[in-house]
Amino acid sequence: MTHLNFLLISIIANIIIISPFLWLSGRALVGKEKAKFSDAILVVLLGTIIGSLIGVFFHGFAASIVQLILWLALIKHFFECGWLQALAVSIIAVIIFAFIAITLGMIGLSLIVYL
Repeated sequence: MTHLNFLLISIIANIIIISPFLWLSGRALVGKEKAKFSDAILVVLLGTIIGSLIGVFFHGFAASIVQLILWLALIKHFFECGWLQALAVSIIAVIIFAFIAITLGMIGLSLIVYL
């Protein structure tokens, strides 16, 4: 039961955190028509569930490679693009996430000074 609770929390957190960045990068690279927010949510939902199952059977570097291919295949399927575009969407999503996380961190650090 604990593992199912952890999976549910992971799904919800991943959808909230990853979906917007995946959607934004998908819209920028493959266009509005192909990259819908519902598709980004499905990619994250399926990626989290299937990735957790893969983690049971594979460990270490092999699990990382299989999960990377899984996420790229999901992006390729739902955003209707090629493998290189799926890789580009993933990389841009990580860059957008890092930029926003760093910006929010800097704002938070600057707000601490005034407390």
